[in-house]
Amino acid sequence: MSELEKLRAELKQLNSEYTKIKDLPPEERGDFGRKMNAKKQKLLAALEQAEIEAESIDVAPLDVSAPTNPNQSLPHLKVGTKHPLMTELEQVIKVYSGMGFDVMESMQLDDEFHMFDSLNFSKGHPARDGYDTFRTSEGFIPPAHTSTMQHRALKKYKHKLDEGDKIAVVIPGRVFRNEDADATHEHTFYQCEGVFVSKDANMGQLFGILRQFFESYYGEKLNLKTQPGYFPFTEPSAEFLIEKPASLGGKGYLEMGGCGMIHPNVLKMAEIDPEIYHGFAWGGGIDRLAMLKYDLGDVRYFESGKLDFLEEF
Repeated sequence: MSELEKLRAELKQLNSEYTKIKDLPPEERGDFGRKMNAKKQKLLAALEQAEIEAESIDVAPLDVSAPTNPNQSLPHLKVGTKHPLMTELEQVIKVYSGMGFDVMESMQLDDEFHMFDSLNFSKGHPARDGYDTFRTSEGFIPPAHTSTMQHRALKKYKHKLDEGDKIAVVIPGRVFRNEDADATHEHTFYQCEGVFVSKDANMGQLFGILRQFFESYYGEKLNLKTQPGYFPFTEPSAEFLIEKPASLGGKGYLEMGGCGMIHPNVLKMAEIDPEIYHGFAWGGGIDRLAMLKYDLGDVRYFESGKLDFLEEF
């Protein structure tokens, strides 16, 4: 008999002895009950410890590094798959890397300087208001756009300009916005920022990079157009749209993001002389890229947590 079985048997025997109390004289019952209770508490403590030790013994060690086929060893479990947004994010990075761009990772929490000051936002700009921007109780800001990384990118790669090279970097990351969600808008989504600086950077180069990216990503020739826009950190600014790929019907244009020439004040903040160097930047949503690629009617599917949708990828 194991120690655990022995203790359980003792507890059962002890419980049966409680029935003797009714046969004792009244003056002896109190002392008997106290002794029985003390004995029971001691036995219960020993029993609890024995159960813990037994559980440790019964659990077989698992070598998490050992190769295995989950379908054979755990047939009742399904094999996990990569989230479609992560798959598309990897594809975006692959395309830009093939075009010669460095890659920086965005931040999940940032500060007022990088979110607004370094991007030429005026002190009273409405975007600073809590109605548009989330803030933690400590004053940190979940980035509303990957442009919050522009200043860091310019500072990090400024040495390339000093070496006679150019700055060419993309920054993918998750962003958060205080807005109502609908079929084409989410409060939490992924963006990819692009920053390019050289002595002769111009809007023609910017549109050429955008065209090359979209045609590489979708694997076919596409029509691209722009319309006037406004962003404090670019001047002039534009919004860029692409025609729906022919493989998906080819009808209508969808806005994919914003772009423009980097404002001289932004370059100055990074200690880059705007009289010598020029730059452009752009940014767009990864979710919307994937939405168009898979011809989806609602961007909110990606963050819904619905396995029947996610398992399609």
